[in-house]
Amino acid sequence: MITRRSVTSMGKGVAVAAALTLLLTSCAGDAGSSAEGSGDAASFGDASIQLSWIKNTEFMGEFAADDAGYFTEAGFDSVDLIPGPASAEAGVISGNVDLGVGNAISTGTVIAEEGAPLKIIGATYQKNPFTILSLAGVGNIATLDDLTGKTIGVQASNQSLWDAFLKVNEIDPSTITVVPVEYDPTPLFNGEVDGWFAYLTNESIDAELAGLDPVNLPLADNGLPFVAETFTASEDAIANDREMLKALLVAEIKGWADAINDPTAAATLTVDTYGKDLGLTMEKETRQAEIQATDLVVSPDTEANGLFTISDALQKESVATLKAAGIDIDAATLFDMSLLAEVYEENPDLVAYSK
Repeated sequence: MITRRSVTSMGKGVAVAAALTLLLTSCAGDAGSSAEGSGDAASFGDASIQLSWIKNTEFMGEFAADDAGYFTEAGFDSVDLIPGPASAEAGVISGNVDLGVGNAISTGTVIAEEGAPLKIIGATYQKNPFTILSLAGVGNIATLDDLTGKTIGVQASNQSLWDAFLKVNEIDPSTITVVPVEYDPTPLFNGEVDGWFAYLTNESIDAELAGLDPVNLPLADNGLPFVAETFTASEDAIANDREMLKALLVAEIKGWADAINDPTAAATLTVDTYGKDLGLTMEKETRQAEIQATDLVVSPDTEANGLFTISDALQKESVATLKAAGIDIDAATLFDMSLLAEVYEENPDLVAYSK
C-alpha cells in the first residue's frame, strides 16, 4: 500500500529557506531559454516540472502531454517530469525547475512566512482531495454531526488543517478524540479508530477496493475549499520567461484534456510506462483517474473558462481557508492568473476541453 504525504509536509522549513537564500544572493538564472513571442518558431530548449509525488495517476495529464508530443509541439526539446515527494516551492525558488506542482496551503505558507517570490499560475484540482474517511461499519461519518464522540486519526503535519476544519465548522475539539497517526490507514481498516484524515484519491480507494464500504466527509464540501495540484512559478519567470511558462501551460492543458476524456487510457499509460517500476495496479490507478476526471479537475468554472483557471470566488475561498489555518495572505499575493488568461485568449479552442 502506497501511503500519501500531507499537504504541509513538503514546501516548508530548511529546504525552502535555503533555496530562498540562494535565490536572493545569487540571482537565479533564467528558467529555460525562451524565445520572443509565441509563434511556431518558438524554441525553449529543455524544461523541468517538479511533481509533488511519485509517478502515479495523480499526474496523468503530464504523462499524456509527454506521450502525445505536446511539449515538443509547444517548443521544448524535452520536459523532465521529476518525481516527488519533493517541495515544489524549494525547487522553483532555487531555479532547479521551471514549474512545480504543489497546493495553495504549502505555497501560501512559504510566501506568507518567508517572503518567497512565487505565484500560483493555475490549478489542476479545482477541489482539494482531503477527506475524513470512515467505513460504513466503523465510524460511518457522513455528516459533521457524526463526528461527535468519534476517534479520528490525524497526522502531525495535518494538525493545522484539522484545527482549521474544526474552527470553520464551529466544532468543539473536546467532543472528538484525536489520535496521532502516521499515513498507513491500517488502524482504520482494523477498527482501531472511527475516522482517518485521508485523500479521496488514495486511502478511500484502498478501502473501496478492499470491500470496506468507505464513507467520506470531504473537506472541500465542509468549510475548507482550496485549490490543489497547483502550478507554482517564480515571479522572475513570470516576468522574464513568460512565453516559456505559457507554452508549458498549453501542453499541460492538451495533456489533461486527453486524460480526463479517457481516464482508462491515462491509467494504462501510467501503469505501463511512467510508473511501471512502482508496482501500481490498474484497478486503483483507473479509479483515481476516474475520480480526478469527474470530481476534482473539472467544474462549472473550468467548463466556462478552461482547465486550470481559478475563479475569483475560488481564490477568495482558498485564501479564507488559509486564514483559518493561520496563514495570512491575500489573493493578489498568492495567485497570478494573467498567463492563463493570455493562453486562452491566444488559443480559444483550448477552452472546450470536452470531446
